[in-house]
Amino acid sequence: MHKTLSVTDYMVKKPITFRPEQSIHDAIKILLRNKISGGTVINEAGEIIGIISEKDCLNVMVDSIYHNMPPGNVKDYMSTNVITVSKQSAIVEVANKFLNSNFKRFPVVDDAKCLVGQISRADVLRAVKDMQSTTWQEVNQNNTHTVIKENYKDVSVKH
Repeated sequence: MHKTLSVTDYMVKKPITFRPEQSIHDAIKILLRNKISGGTVINEAGEIIGIISEKDCLNVMVDSIYHNMPPGNVKDYMSTNVITVSKQSAIVEVANKFLNSNFKRFPVVDDAKCLVGQISRADVLRAVKDMQSTTWQEVNQNNTHTVIKENYKDVSVKH
């Protein structure tokens, strides 16, 4: 039996965050410079109030070109429908949440609902890769023996 993988084993522990009054152009520069697809928006009290994503930022172009509007701040573009996960969550629970939503990342919170990290789909994929090397077995059978490939090592069992 293998140990249950936790969200804390794979989450980013010091995620990049944004402020609601921050310029949207600054947020876009930060996303591009850090090669991330989004981040949590927190207020002065440290409370999670939104998420800003690449998709949200695409609205800057639409507003500028089609609506002749000047770009605003993060609060003007962020999504306020924030789904968080607990730092006690098992990674399989988080994978299931991703499968049942369109979100690419979730803020990770402690019992007081304070931000302690962020988990992305890519982070969960790292857990899948780690599980493959430690828990899955490939079984090949023929008439004389069974070969079990475990952790990339062959173990032969005679019939």
